[in-house]
Amino acid sequence: MAIVDLLMPKMGESIMEATILKWHKQPGDSVMQDESLLDIATDKVDSEVPSTAAGVVTEILFAENDVVPVGAVIAKIQTSVTEALLEEIPGTKTDFETDQENIIPVVNQSLKAESFQPKTEIEYEQVSSAYGQPQANTNRFYSPLVLNIAGSEGISMAELERIDGSGNEGRVTKKDILQYVSKRKDGNGFHPRPADEPAFGYAQNNRTIGTVTGEGKNQEYNTTNITGNVEIQEMDRMRKLIAEHMVRSKQTSPHVTSFSEADVTNLVLWREKEKNAFEKREGTKLTLTPLFIDAVIKCIKKYPLINSSLQGDKIIIRKDINIGMATALPSGSLIVPVIKSADNYNLVGLARQVNTLANQARNNKLKPEDIQDGTFTLTNVGVFGSLMGTPIINQPQVAILAVGAIKKRPVVIETEHGDSIGIRHMMYLSMSYDHRIIDGSLGASFLTAVAKELEAFQG
Repeated sequence: MAIVDLLMPKMGESIMEATILKWHKQPGDSVMQDESLLDIATDKVDSEVPSTAAGVVTEILFAENDVVPVGAVIAKIQTSVTEALLEEIPGTKTDFETDQENIIPVVNQSLKAESFQPKTEIEYEQVSSAYGQPQANTNRFYSPLVLNIAGSEGISMAELERIDGSGNEGRVTKKDILQYVSKRKDGNGFHPRPADEPAFGYAQNNRTIGTVTGEGKNQEYNTTNITGNVEIQEMDRMRKLIAEHMVRSKQTSPHVTSFSEADVTNLVLWREKEKNAFEKREGTKLTLTPLFIDAVIKCIKKYPLINSSLQGDKIIIRKDINIGMATALPSGSLIVPVIKSADNYNLVGLARQVNTLANQARNNKLKPEDIQDGTFTLTNVGVFGSLMGTPIINQPQVAILAVGAIKKRPVVIETEHGDSIGIRHMMYLSMSYDHRIIDGSLGASFLTAVAKELEAFQG
């Protein structure tokens, strides 16, 4: 008999921890190899973790909702194989193989329990104690993890801006804010928040709802003034993440939205004519989304600044065209899987990528890398019946395009032989862009180019 350690898997280069959502097995339960053992969540995506061995679960080391570092042992499984045989199986570890010298305990204050984390992940670098000095860049990026820690510790945005960051471009890392929290509680170099400076929360009717104050103690939401026949719902984890991302995007980028419309009659009629034969021939459905993406790709090549991001005062023009496509989940939330190197696919390849990623999103099968590294986002608000929208930029991108519902309308058709009125399939397009680097002329020119590309479609 041998005991196999199940480790918290690495979910991507930038992901160092995950939250346990649900255990599917309990101590004493049997489990098959590759059978789903638990569900975990990062700030990117939810995933299932399969068992690496067949046997009986003997111990679960973390509870649901615990935040666990990558590489930590989260459960133990007793197998029927001997330790000698187990050592020959790649990717497995027994209790006897655990390198105890490379792990040290870390106190999780919110859980008051010990977890384990590699030394290389928690050795703090020297950080300046001059936390009272304001940062020059007041629009720097903060990860959801840093914002969550700040919220739980009652640290205001102004106070957060005064923390010296040791990350790229002066970003505040997890270890920076934890170091600051430690100094804050000891009163060493801590500058208290002014009385009129609110902590993180939502202002409503001159009062703050959900504000966290005090020395790291979560306060209850202020619902005492809510009257009438109401139902109060707590935000789920994904909705909280979406809210944080949207607020941060608005705080980061000055949004401008331009509008255009396109006569997509040729595109719609061609798709209706070809969709059945296309699905039979290619084994995948032909929707309008890959046609829209194909037009966007062609226009990005004409206007490469649209495919960029901003870091400080540096404009990073992306050579890879990675198109994110906003996808609705059964819960009503949205997620944005990314088609990497989308310009390398023809229409058939784009259709397959769109359908595969959409199905994985709806079935909670996306991997963290499936929603990373997007350079431009397309959202189809027309699916829900909207004629147009003013989408919020998916940071750190600089533009997002929304396509509205396609409606038949009588329009004036201009030809060299004169004007006429006809019934056409019309669609509004709207694009929000970061006015720091995308001027109105460029934004409008790109949007008009997309509209003309759709109108010129010949199949």
